[in-house]
Amino acid sequence: MKKFRTAIILFLVFEVIAIWLWLSTGNLFFLLNFSYLGVSIGGGAALLAAGWKYGRELTQFLVGSYMLVFLGLICRENMQIEGFWFYIVSGIFTGATLHYLIAKIFGPLLFGRGWCGYACWTAMILDLLPYKTPKGERRKLGFIRYIMFALSLAIVAGLLFMGEANHSTMFTLFVAGNVFYYVVGITLALLFKDNRAFCKYICPITVFLKPMSYYSRLRIRCDESKCIKCGKCLKVCPMNVEVCKDSRNRKNATECILCQSCTKVCPARALKC
Repeated sequence: MKKFRTAIILFLVFEVIAIWLWLSTGNLFFLLNFSYLGVSIGGGAALLAAGWKYGRELTQFLVGSYMLVFLGLICRENMQIEGFWFYIVSGIFTGATLHYLIAKIFGPLLFGRGWCGYACWTAMILDLLPYKTPKGERRKLGFIRYIMFALSLAIVAGLLFMGEANHSTMFTLFVAGNVFYYVVGITLALLFKDNRAFCKYICPITVFLKPMSYYSRLRIRCDESKCIKCGKCLKVCPMNVEVCKDSRNRKNATECILCQSCTKVCPARALKC
């Protein structure tokens, strides 16, 4: 049971949130929504712990497609950062507001950048490209994410100022934003031969994720006494994290998406989540 501990914890966290929101609001949607997320995330983590190598990808598809297609396109709720700015400023308590508070602002204290590895609908598509192992060193382009972050806020602020911000406008932004993200993400992946180039340099959500991820309870730990310095973990890490060190201050530490590619190739079994 010990190897399934993380999966059980994740399932229980989402189930507690589901029951709490259902009872406090009387809205059955919250029970169904967060129970689905808990089963998808906990189940995928359990399959991964059991040795099925596609456990993460299954979770990524179940959660990512649900949020993109059902919540976004069918329910017409903007689940992108622009939607969060609009709903939070407007004082509207919606799925998008909860999504950001749980998955991207406070949740990373527990599961770090797990959203990026197991739920992001942009990365769900980018991870299908052939460049799973990045080629070469990271480029010094991370500043672009802060520009995108400020731009997303400026767009919503401008629409609010002009009186044009409404649910219809937010849905249009959601569709346009996703098209933009996919085009840019795929282009960067092909240019840099790195599926996760968009995540490293462009994605504005990482501005929320990085600070809390530093203190994450769930993280890849390295038993440095076992490490043989073979470098295999560094070669397969899609985010260029210095996996072979255990310090929270290791290079790119807040970039880890908990994909566990490193744990699979470590010959000394020095790495674990």
